[in-house]
Amino acid sequence: MKLNDLRDKDGATHSRKRLGRGIGSGSGKTAGRGVKGQKARSGVAVNGFEGGQMPLYRRLPKRGFNNIFAKSFTVVSLARIQAALDAKKLDAKATVTADVLVAAGVIRRAKDGVRILSDGDIKTKLAFDVAGASKAAIEKIEKAGGSVKLPEKAAAE
Repeated sequence: MKLNDLRDKDGATHSRKRLGRGIGSGSGKTAGRGVKGQKARSGVAVNGFEGGQMPLYRRLPKRGFNNIFAKSFTVVSLARIQAALDAKKLDAKATVTADVLVAAGVIRRAKDGVRILSDGDIKTKLAFDVAGASKAAIEKIEKAGGSVKLPEKAAAE
């Protein structure tokens, strides 16, 4: 087998149809677009149009809404933090914050803050200063001798 022997299989490629090249070609004049009308013109793409029937996206009911005030947290499991400690990427004496986790390569970006979840176990005494943590995660951290500092909720006036 040589490089100059390589070829596509028969029928794998099709030659381009040359449109609008005279009446004898079979696809001259209107070039296979029929006559007149919206779709005979250039630049037409009628997505979602169902020939006058009510389109599917209008037949279905509207549901839900998008909360513009919702916070998007980066979630980190206790197992992931323990793995970073075992790999000596995190310092056990320092307070664990979002910036520390990003610098250690545990997470890629902090978004609106970091939330700790209780997947896995933690064996090291650590101090956390994060945006959120599950109840089970807080229990596991405190059982290992650590502490969790969460931001205070805004006082309702």
